[in-house]
Order: sequence, then structure tokens, then C-alpha cells
Amino acid sequence: MRILLLVTAFNGLSQRAWCALREDGHDVGVLLATSGRDMIDGVRRAAPDLIICPFLKDRVPAEVWRHWRTVIIHPGPVGDRGPSSLDWAISEGARVWGVTALQAVEEMDAGPIWATRTFGVPAVPPRKSSLYNGPVADAAMECVREVVAKAQDKSFTPVPADRVPTEAPGARLRPLMRQPDRAFAWDDPTEQIVRKIRAADGSPGVRTELGGLPVFAYDALPGVGRAGRPGRLLSRRQGAVLVGTGDGSVWLGHLRAADPEHARAGIKLPATTLLGARLRGVPHSPLPAGSEPEHPATYRQIRYRRAGAVGWLSFDFYNGAMAPGHCRRLATALRHAAGQDTEVLVLRGGTDAFSNGIHLNVIEAAADPASAAWAAIRAINEVCREIITCTRQVVIAGYAGSAGAGGVMLGLGADIVAARDGIVLNPYYDMGLYGSELHTFTLPRRVGAGRAQQLIDDKLPVSAARAAEIGLVDEVGPRHPDAYTEWLTELAARESDPRAARNRRQAKSRRLAAERVPLEVYEARELAEMSRDIYADRSGFAAARHAFVRKIKPGETPARLLPGGKAPRLPKPILRPAVPMSA
Repeated sequence: MRILLLVTAFNGLSQRAWCALREDGHDVGVLLATSGRDMIDGVRRAAPDLIICPFLKDRVPAEVWRHWRTVIIHPGPVGDRGPSSLDWAISEGARVWGVTALQAVEEMDAGPIWATRTFGVPAVPPRKSSLYNGPVADAAMECVREVVAKAQDKSFTPVPADRVPTEAPGARLRPLMRQPDRAFAWDDPTEQIVRKIRAADGSPGVRTELGGLPVFAYDALPGVGRAGRPGRLLSRRQGAVLVGTGDGSVWLGHLRAADPEHARAGIKLPATTLLGARLRGVPHSPLPAGSEPEHPATYRQIRYRRAGAVGWLSFDFYNGAMAPGHCRRLATALRHAAGQDTEVLVLRGGTDAFSNGIHLNVIEAAADPASAAWAAIRAINEVCREIITCTRQVVIAGYAGSAGAGGVMLGLGADIVAARDGIVLNPYYDMGLYGSELHTFTLPRRVGAGRAQQLIDDKLPVSAARAAEIGLVDEVGPRHPDAYTEWLTELAARESDPRAARNRRQAKSRRLAAERVPLEVYEARELAEMSRDIYADRSGFAAARHAFVRKIKPGETPARLLPGGKAPRLPKPILRPAVPMSA
């Protein structure tokens, strides 16, 4: 079919749908909802058989839905309506939620039903972004495929919404959730505060006050074994601050200044970066010593543990963004892990995001953005170098979450790249930067020089399945996070056979020794190009970074995404990996 994805932004779910539908053999284009007129004109030019809206905050013009079948993917169960579905579900502790594919009509979210799915919501409140990128996205993809199948059935007629029973108690029309609905007091229970903040995570955050500064709060985690006066800043660690609550404390990893006159207004930043001098006198919270037991909820972005012959180095940075401090800590942890007498080292990123490269928000907020960008790229390169040159263990890079730009390149120097099914990789640079992360060394060695250049030039997302087919990743494991962890554990155990591991390490050592051009030369070439982008701004890095950080809506759809754009057609539908999708 000729399918058009009409979206507010080409977000993770939209990219996943684009990849899956193309791999299923369909002709898929994307149109950004930049304005009503642009939507009408763009749809006319595309002349699609079907319009699907996996992420659309804008109203579909009547001139579109009256002439083309248009199906909205709504992140709520049958009966739920309104723009804050997930916010209300998390805030009110819903234990069952869902996704509904409904036809666009005049009244928002009131059209007849094409498909619906429900899923369980954990009792512990999830971040809104985690819920969206996990169960919601999985249910949405099932609905998308069902919609496409039904659209090819000329006898199918969608069912009026009032004739489809809801499986989620409390689903109803609800208004936009506003700050008064999200408000909490610092003397409220910790669980209530965490739930409120996680329901607003990603956007818009919850307005409060810290250290006398009005802020929007994000990235909340309950404190462990520490209490203090409600609202008081108790300690800090790795960019986060610990704040007293009514019955304990809560860690806040990121904040955004609420005062529009603030020098860093509108930029979500690590909490300690935004608070700055207001933290004078607030002590640093040391991590437990190696011999001390650590509570699993302790605020820690990087963890190392050993299980027999396998070392596990896990990192989880908010939104996958890596500031120089994150990179230095990860590089140090890598050196520590490589110094252990294990056979295998598993480097696993977060489930929400493996990595998205350098932290653009921190760069944008810096007094000298160019110098901050230079420091960031030098720091992340150090991590890449540690991975590439590790020959004491077999290194497995576990891409549990999606990745973009330098975050994709980060783990390509591993011996084995093991992706979770359903993640999306964006193996290119699209921010006015040439890129570094030693990608000119690692990428061609994985996919070949020609395809490496094509990936960089095309600037298009790649599914895990497609990535495995072209050699960008080596293995694809199950979609469910727990099943993926079990699968990754089994993979590491297989690779930890002493003789096989020794042979693999020796082969890697020989390959590195045989390289005619030293690794430092690849980095020097990349940095020479990056210096022109960062300091001379030859490709518009400053403007692109500003637009990204400030979430400025693009004025047009990139040509590569438009129907008939330069996205290369796949030769045939890609065979799905033999993994238990519903495990």
C-alpha cells in the first residue's frame, strides 16, 4: 500500500512504524503537520491509500479526513479521550491502560475504532516516557499492523466507539492536565511526589521550588534511608539532588528554570548544573564502598557487577544524553571492568535509550557552547576508544534501548553488538556536525565503506532487524526487557567459554595490530572536521542545536522523508528474527 505517516514530529514511535511498514513491503512517506494548509497540500501530493497518525498533536483538517482514510493512534484505551491520557493514567494509578486506533472525524478522539490493545501498568509509577516507549509503543505497533491489514480488506468497516466496550476502568473524556492538577507539596509522601513528577516526565515537568528557585522537576527516584526537612536540599550526586519529603526523600536528576527571565530558561538540565551556586554547603553524597550492600534504588547512573566469568557494566543516562562528566565516569568504569579477570564484559545501556550521544542541552546552556561541545566530543571519544581497544575481555554491547547519532557509534567497536528487538537506530549525524566517536574506523568495518557512507548520507532510521541484516548489529534479542536480559545473559555465558573467548580476543588483538593507520589518526581526522563545525559553524550547528533544545517546530518536512523522497526502497520484506515477540 501507499501509506502516509502524518505526524507532529518524527519521534521514536513514528520511526518504528516507518521502518516496520517499509520492511513489510509498503511504500511509506512522512509528512510533518507544520500547518493546516501544508497538511492538505502534502496529502494531495502524496495521494496515499491510507493515512496513519502514530504521533499527532494537531487536528487533522476536514479536507483531509473526508477524502482519505485517516487513522489516529491514540495512547489510551477505548473510551479514553483527551490530550493528557498517559499523564492521567500514571497520576491516578491506573493498572490497565491501552492504545486505540480510531478514524479521524470532526470531534477529537471520537471516531470509529479500527483496532485496540490493552496492557498492564506497573504498581510502581513508571516515567511517562518509559511507558510510552515501552508498552504503549508495542501496543501501538500491533494496532498499526492491524489497521493496515484491515485497510486492504474492502469489506471492513470500523466499529462506532460507543459499541466497543472498554477494558480499562475509568477511561473517559478528560481535559488537558495543567500545573494545578500536577502540583504537590514537599511534605507530601515520597510515593505521591514521585508519581506526580513521573506523570509529567519528558514534558512538561512539575512546577515547584528548590533553593529559592522556581523550577520544573523531572527524573524522580525515591531516596533511600535518608530524610530531612521537606523541600530542603540534602545532598547531591552525579548531577542529581536529594530533597526532603514528608516521609523521606527524593532524588531529582533534571530541572528546568520556570522563570522566563532566567539565563537558562527553557532548557532541561542536570539538577546540579541549573542550581549551581545555590548548592553551596550542600554535601556530596558518596556512593557505597565496594564491600557495602547497595539498595537497588540508590541513585547511580553506572553500575558494575560480576557474575562468574562475566562482568556487567550498566549505564543509564537520562534520555541517553551524555555530558562530559557522564563520559568520564563511564570511561573510568570501563577501565575498571577491563582490569578484572573476567572472560566477557557486557556493556548495557538503558532500556529507554542506549545513548543519543553528546548532551546538547548542556552545551546550549554553557557560557561558551563551542568549548563545551569540544569538551563533550573529546570525552565521548575516550569511551569509544576504551571499547575498541579492550582486548582483555570479549566485549558485548547490549543495545537495550534505541540510539541516535554518536550514541549508535558508541558501541560499534564491541566484539558483539546485541540489540533488543523493536529498537530503532539512527546511525548518522543530523545536527550540523561531521561526527566523531571514531565512526570512520568502526562503521565501515561493520557494514562496508559504501553502506557506511550511505547510512551517513541518507539520514534515515534503521530497525534492529534491518541493522542485523546489514551487519550493523550482530544479534537481535527479544522485545520484552526481562526476556532480553535473560537472552543477553545466555549470550554472555556462551561467549565466556575460556578457549573461545581467548581465540576471539587474540584475533581482535591481531586485527588491531595489523591496522596500517593508527586509531589516533582516525580521531584526528574526525576532530579536524568537527573543529570547523563547532568553532566556525560551517554547517549550522549552533542554529540546529538551538532549534533542537528549544523544541522549535520545523517549517517543512525534510525531503528525505517525503513520499517519493530519497529513502531507498527495500528489495523485499525483511524476515523477522526468530525471537519471542511477546515473551
